[in-house]
Amino acid sequence: MKLKHALWASAAALAAGPAFADGHEGERGRDGQVNIIYWQAPSTLNPFLSGGTKDVEAASLVLEPLARFDETGTIQPWLVTEIPTVENGGINEDLTQITWTLRDDIVWSDGTPFTSEDVAFTYEYCTHPEGGCAQATKFEPVESVETPDATTVVVNFREPTPYPYTAFVGGESPILKKAQFEGCLGAAASTCTEQNFGPIGTGPFVVTEFRTNDVIAFEANPNFREEGKPAFAAVNFKGGGDAEAAGRAVMQTGEFDYAWNLQLAPEVIQQMEAGGLGVPVAGFGPLVERIMLNNTNPDPSLPPEERSVVRPHPFLGDPAVYNAMSMAIDRPLLVEIGYGQAGRVTCNWVPAPEAFSSTSMTCDTQDLEGAKAMLEEAGWVDENGDGVREKDGVELRVLYQTSTNAVRQDFQALIKEWWEEIGIATELRNVNASVFFGGDAGSPDTFEKFYADVEMYANTFNGTDPQAYLARGLCDKAPTPATQWQGENISRFCMEEYDALWNELSQTADLSERQRIAKELNDMIVQNGGMIPLVHRGRLSAHANSLGGIKLNVWDSELWNIADWYRIGE
Repeated sequence: MKLKHALWASAAALAAGPAFADGHEGERGRDGQVNIIYWQAPSTLNPFLSGGTKDVEAASLVLEPLARFDETGTIQPWLVTEIPTVENGGINEDLTQITWTLRDDIVWSDGTPFTSEDVAFTYEYCTHPEGGCAQATKFEPVESVETPDATTVVVNFREPTPYPYTAFVGGESPILKKAQFEGCLGAAASTCTEQNFGPIGTGPFVVTEFRTNDVIAFEANPNFREEGKPAFAAVNFKGGGDAEAAGRAVMQTGEFDYAWNLQLAPEVIQQMEAGGLGVPVAGFGPLVERIMLNNTNPDPSLPPEERSVVRPHPFLGDPAVYNAMSMAIDRPLLVEIGYGQAGRVTCNWVPAPEAFSSTSMTCDTQDLEGAKAMLEEAGWVDENGDGVREKDGVELRVLYQTSTNAVRQDFQALIKEWWEEIGIATELRNVNASVFFGGDAGSPDTFEKFYADVEMYANTFNGTDPQAYLARGLCDKAPTPATQWQGENISRFCMEEYDALWNELSQTADLSERQRIAKELNDMIVQNGGMIPLVHRGRLSAHANSLGGIKLNVWDSELWNIADWYRIGE
């Protein structure tokens, strides 16, 4: 029996193409320079070599996917003529093949043709076994990519794939230029500094200077496909500092036009907005602040090539331990002090879209006494009276790391207090965000390397279907030395049952069944020691009153429509 593709086909068929005209017409570059500040500074412009949102979004000014998601979460054709569906013949009836037809008016910023060979090469680049591609889950169902002609890309799937919009779709899966990157396959990927810092793209801007963890200079792409766009001739992309300074630079001093990810207390945002020069913009997508649990052993006495690779962890595999750690946390208080209206208590890894959000778990009430009793019953006791529980010679001592940020340090301080109250000694560590999310294989401080017992951060996924995101829990997606410490399964969680259930999701077409399986996968990883979700966070950024065309997008890169930005009143 042939599988149906009804939901995704009908949704995609509504996407007739990007129509984001702002009515602000004129010559390309007419509005001078726009100033953007990301307090987490980008460390690369190759999103395949970093799991950091900051790097993916900075790269989106230059590199583009075949299709992406607009501010409503609707898939839109970007470098292609239309979204392939079963109805229009772009997807075959048995759901094992999708055919993309490239637009014939696209060229790379250097004026050379953009062809199907570039798309096929991108697949080869990200799936190379020695490359350590940070976005490998997007290509998980793909068996091969064919190029019958210069404008046709045929993606073949290993099995019927009801949701085929992962590879080459969204800001996390853009197209690389083959002629520029063909010498950077496999282990050579991280050594190609010139390419990674200055990719040639099809987007509205080109890179003129890249200073890692500092400043990026862009100028308008003279070969961009839309006449009169971008309105800005240049982008000054400043990285570093902290969220508070970034917010003030837009809303109070006017030094910058756009500030990303203002992870600040609500009262601080209100004070900044009173400055009158800018406004905050917010929206809820699937962004979750959570604590990842290391399923391997980060003991510094192990050789570097074994830390966070050898399993199991000395005690975090015990359900009594990770459940007690979760029970000890007062999530409503974290929401109140950290995010206010821009935060919600969550027990889920995937809190949105609502249809995919599990309702089977509750965690909105702190239970310190219950946590103590659970540990006691499991044999974790404080035998010597030093306040630290132990069992069979193993003490409950954790190194808890995160990126440097005022809200995160407040969270750390409170959670340390609660964990120590139930007998878990907690050492705190924070790392500069640009380094923590930087993806440098040589650094011991990246969140992928995970040289700690637990670590806290947030990330999200492109689009409204969580299939590729849930693939981050697959056993073979763990970062290791063999993958240049790249990989999306940060906790090194591994369950055969999870892998099998995800495989079922990837072959399921019925929407209600997809929702059921996705919820079950969510529950499985949370309930079996993959992570401790804390807060469902709204994305909060700010832009100058003089900046027009902003459409905050929680389903793709925030800079997804920068080609449509313009200066008001100029």
